Amino acid sequence: MANVFHLAIPAGDLHNAIYFYCNVLGCTKGNSEINPPDAWCDINFWGNELTLHASSWHKQTSERHNVDMGNVPVPHFGVHLGAEEFKALKERIIQNNIKFIDKPYIRFKGEVLEQETMFIEDPNGNVLELKTMVNPDALWTTNIQ
Repeated sequence: MANVFHLAIPAGDLHNAIYFYCNVLGCTKGNSEINPPDAWCDINFWGNELTLHASSWHKQTSERHNVDMGNVPVPHFGVHLGAEEFKALKERIIQNNIKFIDKPYIRFKGEVLEQETMFIEDPNGNVLELKTMVNPDALWTTNIQ
């Protein structure tokens, strides 16, 4: 498996985090060490390795940065999904009563980078941006300055 992104984050209560990522978002659980004090779990985050670490650390304060049609929370991480997968994920988030930081909305409307995006928090306050792009290849071929 080449070119897989890896991110390790503080997850708070590991069992709650695993439930959120697997049962709400639809990711799958990988390798883990569930015994404290160094408990962790790998999550298949749409083909990327997200490692959740049990922690007493909670949400850090995020800033808002102005990015076309919205002030996005920073820091955040996320994933680009196909339109149908994004729609299904949006429905799972709504069905599980997950509060949106920013409800789904269209950014860069009518432009080559048009996308629908939404921001949520995991149980430990880590901010996720989940999006779908009309022209996903444009992400690497468009030069906006």
